[in-house]
Amino acid sequence: MAPAVVVLAVLALVSAAVAGYLTMRQRRLLHEAAEREADRARLANQLITAEQDERRRLALFLHDGPVQSMSGIALLLDGVDHAIESGQLEQARQVLGSALDRHRLTIRELRDLSFNLEPVVLRDQGFSTAVSALAEQLGLSAKAQIDVDVERAEKLGEQTQAALYQIIREALNGAIRRGPPTRISVSVVEAPDGGLETVIADDAPGERRRATFEALAERARTLNGRFSVEGGEDGGTTVHVVLPPYASAP
Repeated sequence: MAPAVVVLAVLALVSAAVAGYLTMRQRRLLHEAAEREADRARLANQLITAEQDERRRLALFLHDGPVQSMSGIALLLDGVDHAIESGQLEQARQVLGSALDRHRLTIRELRDLSFNLEPVVLRDQGFSTAVSALAEQLGLSAKAQIDVDVERAEKLGEQTQAALYQIIREALNGAIRRGPPTRISVSVVEAPDGGLETVIADDAPGERRRATFEALAERARTLNGRFSVEGGEDGGTTVHVVLPPYASAP
């Protein structure tokens, strides 16, 4: 075989090999791009679902709580008006007192709702102060000791802090609902991979309803975090939320 023919044959083989390599690389890149796009679509869907669930819970609370209270107050005030017109001033005074009590209760409910959605202290004084205030409030109402060590979360972004705060709030409320517990601890520590791990541990009876932890896991996924739950041998539950290293990047 002539040398020129051999060279051409070798070039043809090389070209075929390069073309095959490029085709495989293109396919791999396209596959990776498709996976990333699917992940983005999944995350967007999770965010939408979480927002819809939150709006649904908020609407239900408003309907069953403050709206019903305001309707009751309106009826009481109608009764006050009727009693005054009838000259029954003592009865009017009593009904008015009931209306004022229900009005004050409604104000407290709305104030608590505002605090739970996004406490002003979280924006004005930082994550640690907000979680400590929440722990103090819940600890007093449930007669439980709640220890807080979350200073490492101060370096998280504002939106991430707000989402993590909601996870902690729901985990604490869940523990109190299952309990009451006598002690709960909330801590944020450095994860082995450089991320941040939030640990909420309680000594309340274990949770049997999966939906409770599924809601928390969904919130964690919206932060690209990993969620897990451990049950203690002697009772109690420990919730772990691990955020990736880039969550705390400047």
